Amino acid sequence: MAWEGRLTFLFFFSMLLMLSHVCDCHPHSARCMNSTCATTKTSNNTAKKASDITAEVAGYADVAKQIIDLAVFGAAQNRSYRRLADFTDTIGNRVSGSQNLELAIKYMFNALMQDGLDVHLEPVKVPHWVRGKESAEMIAPRAKSLAILGLGSSVGTPPEGIEAEVLVVQSFEELKRRSSEAMGRIVVFNQPFVSYGETVAYRAFGASEAAKVGAVATLIRSITPFSINSPHTGWQDYQDGVRRIPTACITVEDAELMWRMAQRGQKIVVRLTMEAKTLPDADSFNTVAEIRGWQHPEQVVLLSGHLDSWDVGQGAMDDGGGAMISWEALSLIKDLGLRPRRTLRTVLWTAEEQGGVGAQQYYNLHKVNMANFDLVMESDVGTFTPVALQFTGSDAARKVMEEVVKLLAPINTTKLEAHGEGTDISPWMQAGVPGASLHVADSRYFWFHHSEGDTMTVQDPGDMNLCSALWAVVSYVVADLQDMLPRFPRDYGLRRNWKFVGLDLVSFHQC
Repeated sequence: MAWEGRLTFLFFFSMLLMLSHVCDCHPHSARCMNSTCATTKTSNNTAKKASDITAEVAGYADVAKQIIDLAVFGAAQNRSYRRLADFTDTIGNRVSGSQNLELAIKYMFNALMQDGLDVHLEPVKVPHWVRGKESAEMIAPRAKSLAILGLGSSVGTPPEGIEAEVLVVQSFEELKRRSSEAMGRIVVFNQPFVSYGETVAYRAFGASEAAKVGAVATLIRSITPFSINSPHTGWQDYQDGVRRIPTACITVEDAELMWRMAQRGQKIVVRLTMEAKTLPDADSFNTVAEIRGWQHPEQVVLLSGHLDSWDVGQGAMDDGGGAMISWEALSLIKDLGLRPRRTLRTVLWTAEEQGGVGAQQYYNLHKVNMANFDLVMESDVGTFTPVALQFTGSDAARKVMEEVVKLLAPINTTKLEAHGEGTDISPWMQAGVPGASLHVADSRYFWFHHSEGDTMTVQDPGDMNLCSALWAVVSYVVADLQDMLPRFPRDYGLRRNWKFVGLDLVSFHQC
């Protein structure tokens, strides 16, 4: 996600090791037009000259324009949007462990096969939390139904529900100051929205913080800057050794209502009923589709989005759009008869919303081949109008990527920003693999995030065309360059101990 809550990495820079540079011509390589390729070799201790990189990447201008024209103006125009609409209208939302998610995986497997791609499924175990029936009512000072969405991993209430007086606070600090008032109460957090990265802490940890001071349940103001009386769900974590209490999100409007009542000194009583429960982990799959490289098929440029969603709305924005443009990128390249030196691999992750569960298992399985992963890419911020490409990597790799994004001039997205990000690719980036993410005009993202509002109505076909074009150009060019992107030096020492600055949101910044 491209917002104030971005993950920030501390990097350690030093001399760069480079691979030998070998250029081999083949009929599908944009660089090999008119047989002008020259073989250039450098020692492992010598970086490729900037002028050579600039010239090499510039040679892809024609093929980049072909990709863009096909995606934005040609036969593939609006295809990613149509695919997303058919997928989400057919399947609906797709929470981890559900039958809908398994239907979604089967749907995508068949669709990718029909598109002529190499496709396979990789089994994973995923969390299986079930919402069940849930309701909340204000009993005093007046009767009012409260719209709620239980939070992922929450426990349920007793069958008869929980009826208790409410304590309304605006921060963890206020909860601590008023801890003597919390015993036996339902704590309502009416925290203001500052940024997703900061405010999501209340959703993530509010239940445990309230339980520590004796609360019996928590109702948390939805993590959104804009509301039309719709609650937003998401994952939450219970702290070890702390009593587990039911927790749900309420609307901004109801949180502010109860805050105003509390400020007047009115006694507020709420009855909460939740059937939520956690079942044993379920069997599921990451879905993988490829165009195998002609020269170095073992080397991989990975594109990705996650196929699961929450159990509300259609999961069109989060993250159906990211999944579809990661498929569309392969389709565009295939349609043009292109085949890069390295393998282009699209992975549609499962159980991202529970903290990147499917992606972590993929990493554990494939990290033995880490040296062959050239670039990992993730789209999970929506597919609105693209603004820039975000990138994490060495200085030398950044210089290459700065040249690559210049090829996007026809769609006016030539900006390269710092810090590629994404729950699903973060293990690779922490291990030193270059990573990239899509920065879009996401000001409306959290209006719909994890809510019933995440539907196809949010999506725009023109925006998806642009995102698909960007995704395809960047992935193809990087996969077809003579050399892999330069890494940080192998002797990276303390890099293994990198910490995220501020709140550790590896499981929450997109979930």
